[in-house]
Amino acid sequence: MAGKHLTAQEVRKLSRVEGVHRAAPGLYLRVRGGSALWTWRVMVKGRASEYSLGSAVALTLADALAKSADLRARLKRGEDVFAQLRPEKTAVHKTPEDTFAEVALQLWESMKPGWKNPKHADQWINTLRAYALPVFGDKPVAEITTEDVLAALRPIWTDKHETATRVRQRIEAVLSAAKARGLRSGENPALWRGHLDKLLPTISKRKRVEHHAAMAWVDVPAFMAELRARASMSSWALQFTILTAARTGEVIGARWSEIDLKARLWIVPAERMKAHREHRVPLSDAAVTLLRSIPRMDGDFVFWGARKPTISNMAMLELLRGMRPGLTVHGFRSAFRDWAAEATSFPSEVVEMALAHTIGNAVEAAYRRGDLLDKRRDLMQAWAEFLRG
Repeated sequence: MAGKHLTAQEVRKLSRVEGVHRAAPGLYLRVRGGSALWTWRVMVKGRASEYSLGSAVALTLADALAKSADLRARLKRGEDVFAQLRPEKTAVHKTPEDTFAEVALQLWESMKPGWKNPKHADQWINTLRAYALPVFGDKPVAEITTEDVLAALRPIWTDKHETATRVRQRIEAVLSAAKARGLRSGENPALWRGHLDKLLPTISKRKRVEHHAAMAWVDVPAFMAELRARASMSSWALQFTILTAARTGEVIGARWSEIDLKARLWIVPAERMKAHREHRVPLSDAAVTLLRSIPRMDGDFVFWGARKPTISNMAMLELLRGMRPGLTVHGFRSAFRDWAAEATSFPSEVVEMALAHTIGNAVEAAYRRGDLLDKRRDLMQAWAEFLRG
């Protein structure tokens, strides 16, 4: 038990419980006044001392573990690591709950009940964790400036413009909430019209498309063979994702009640679809065989987790990173589309319908009332046979 680590899920629960919680040897989660901080405990000259590593909103459990491990290693090498650390009692602002990170977390918690899709709720805070909190997460929300916002946006403004736009909107929302609570005053530095639009370049629609790193379609069968050799929930989920050309969120939320193995059909409800419309997915022979082989739990979720009803939304990506670093799960949808265009004669509208893409042409959308299920069934069976080599 001495070396036991808390899990990320346990940390999320404990971050709302006042007190000091041991997360790992030497690493603690200190929760007080609604603020959760990572602290590092170490013996200095025979006395136990505690130092702050940062907000639990800005630093994930993995980040905190890595930081504490690095400090221990440097300390063993004889380095003076204490010069850059401050004792826990002075390591935070007098009102730690007023940092941008804490206000962002509080706003996120207050908005979560209004989100129908848990994935969207996670994306909201995760984009801030990735791009805003490392830049000014520990700064008092009253002191956030235009330069702070620009420092977070400029590195991604051109290459990840859609993401950057969402980050800006979310920063603006956090700062607006702070002003409404009386935590800051003056103009919102993340405001676009009449402010940041004068400081950041306009990106053309053509450049706004963010391409997901994808495997060449000719290489997918060999990759699938490697996946089939792995007996794990993340492997089964990734195989199913590739076979159905579905999105990650649709797969990890898949329920047995949505699937009719006899009819070889998976019906994804509207509330779990990006376009908010029910999507019927024809299941190939390989997809049905895969589903029949997955061990079932008492719950309804197909791809269940060890500690929670479903696998993590990062499980497939982590598996892919270990097998093919640099690629994305979403990229297999691109590989599927490229295969259909280059190696088959299936009409593009059948392929787009299989990908559950929204029809851009209003006239075409009005006339095409069906979902081309039979044609899509042939398409998905051909894709499965190709994946078998």
